[in-house]
Amino acid sequence: MASKRNLLLKKPTCMSAILVLAMLSFSFDSVFKPLPQPEIGVCTSYTNADVLAKAGYSFIEENVQSFLVPTKSEEEFEKILEDAKNAALPIKSFIIFLPGNLKSVGPDAVHAEILDYAEIVFRRARKAGVGIVVFGSSGSRSVPEGFSKEEARKQFIQLGIALGPIAARHDVVLVLEPLNKKECNFINSVLEAGEIVEEVNHPNFQLLVDIYHMKMEGEGPESILLYGRFVKHAHVAEKEGRAVPGTHGEDIHPYYQALQHVGYQGKLSIEGNWVDMEAQASVGIKTIKNQW
Repeated sequence: MASKRNLLLKKPTCMSAILVLAMLSFSFDSVFKPLPQPEIGVCTSYTNADVLAKAGYSFIEENVQSFLVPTKSEEEFEKILEDAKNAALPIKSFIIFLPGNLKSVGPDAVHAEILDYAEIVFRRARKAGVGIVVFGSSGSRSVPEGFSKEEARKQFIQLGIALGPIAARHDVVLVLEPLNKKECNFINSVLEAGEIVEEVNHPNFQLLVDIYHMKMEGEGPESILLYGRFVKHAHVAEKEGRAVPGTHGEDIHPYYQALQHVGYQGKLSIEGNWVDMEAQASVGIKTIKNQW
């Protein structure tokens, strides 16, 4: 396994061949030391912390826009931060990095504005004691019709190169989240995102694995093996209806196993649709623990 894993850590010269090797390694080498279960949290408001704490969750993944309120005053942010101190669970990560009007790519890209905005986000995240910010932001990074995808890719890599040092100054890691094609037309797989992270080449610009998006794109767990060295955060939900794990009985274990293969020691958040959080919370966390 060691020699195969070394090959996986190199930049692929033939993606199909490397993926085959990854699949073979993953399929036939089942002898590895299982890692401890990750801290499990939920992407939701901190106001739901009481319900989730009772069910056994460890943290909340809040929203940059509603919690860090980057376009609002420091006083408004401080009020939210003070209120959250009484929550039953800590906030350990943030989603929704950029609003749709701050374009990352295309003819209307506003990188200078994004960098100023990021300075506020990362500074406030650090003040909140949070070190992970998720870069999904489909509205910001969707490529306009008629604009070159290759040019968009170049723009995005340049933005990542500029964002890395800002995140580093505030001890924050910005993690790039691949999104399925129904939500965004750019960076739709772990393979695409992993290549971009590799080209940005900064320790504070890394990769997120979202198992829901992977399943929507038909992307198997072998992609995690290929770019696992960059994975610093993970999301999960079932494919059907983006449901909470345990709702439809989907088997997510192969993806968890791939994370263990690459030595993943980060956190895992449910980012899905809740019908009744109080009723589903215990089922969700139990399902993750059983399948891990």
